[in-house]
Amino acid sequence: MSGLFLVPTPIGNLEDMTFRAIRVLQEADHILTEDTRVTGRLLKHFSIDTPMLSYHQHNEHRVLDNMIKRLESGATLALVSDAGMPAISDAGFLLVRECISKAIRVEALPGAAAFLPALVASGLPCDRFCFEGFLPVKKGRQTRLRELASEQRTMVFYESPHRILKTLTAFAETFGEGRLACVSREISKIYEEHVRGSLAELTSIFSERKVKGEITIVVSGNNA
Repeated sequence: MSGLFLVPTPIGNLEDMTFRAIRVLQEADHILTEDTRVTGRLLKHFSIDTPMLSYHQHNEHRVLDNMIKRLESGATLALVSDAGMPAISDAGFLLVRECISKAIRVEALPGAAAFLPALVASGLPCDRFCFEGFLPVKKGRQTRLRELASEQRTMVFYESPHRILKTLTAFAETFGEGRLACVSREISKIYEEHVRGSLAELTSIFSERKVKGEITIVVSGNNA
């Protein structure tokens, strides 16, 4: 089964790991991982002893050629991120693109990703949506928000806990305080929660509490 396999890993509950994902990780020659410590705990839980190689956003340009050489020689590499689907707000795109250009087999296993359960559980229209991932932290942030103000599809964003209030405030200022939204936190984990309401209501709620964990924000489109 030589080639590159993109293997999603649980975003919280380890029971979300699929049988196929376990098999691919067991059979691969190496596992390319964002953080060997995080992946190491996952592999130990499922009794997988496949050796790991470091592959993340800070070294992917430097190690890309080496990975391609391994694949061209017939190796099977499995790419994982710390949680969720590789290449979604994580490293992977460059390697996939290079594999395709070299006619190397690429296969992506279906599985966990935070934005889909957050979208479905939000109660907002999910027949048409756009995934924005993480907004620019500084340069280009306001420009992108202004561009999205007229977006009619439901919008999905990733955000870190320490920026949640700042982001909700910016959304309310740009999209309007009455725009409906949902903040999803710790999906599939013990303290999973979905807080729904207008952007004004959510800004008020999160101004009075500190949050931890992975956060996904779903915002309704502009249908005025």
